[in-house]
Amino acid sequence: MSDKLNKIIQKQKKQIEEPHKKEDDIVQLVGFIIGQEEYAVPILNIQEIIKPIEYTRVPSVPSYILGVFNLRGSVIPLIDLRRKFKMEPAKNTDDTRYIVMRGKDNIAGFVIDRLTEAIRINRSKIGPPPETIHSDKGMIYGIGMREDYILTILKVEALLKRDF
Repeated sequence: MSDKLNKIIQKQKKQIEEPHKKEDDIVQLVGFIIGQEEYAVPILNIQEIIKPIEYTRVPSVPSYILGVFNLRGSVIPLIDLRRKFKMEPAKNTDDTRYIVMRGKDNIAGFVIDRLTEAIRINRSKIGPPPETIHSDKGMIYGIGMREDYILTILKVEALLKRDF
């Protein structure tokens, strides 16, 4: 191959690879509101988001476990994030949703007050959890710095951890 052709091929490879490098720095999240705060989880951990459906109560579980529901043949635990976060429970509204999250080994549905948006945030804009929180034991992955507010990014595996 000639030197000129080799340079053109190298330049094209570089142009193709560079956008991927920039994409690797972007974290895609789904935002939602619980109480007055906005939280987010990685979009890849979300199986689906549905309107509230009937669920069955289960005895002898923590108060934040509302029960289980049937999603296309799978029985899935339903967790009220307000109660899990030690907030007062609220009645369902037209905005209330169940967000079904999947981790490595677990799946669960979580009651959220309302969805906000799909969020793309640069990894450099995500800071560590506050020092007052045990980062290895807590539910907070990090704090996302947005233009006009901060966003609490949750660890899906910690949310899904079975303690019941």
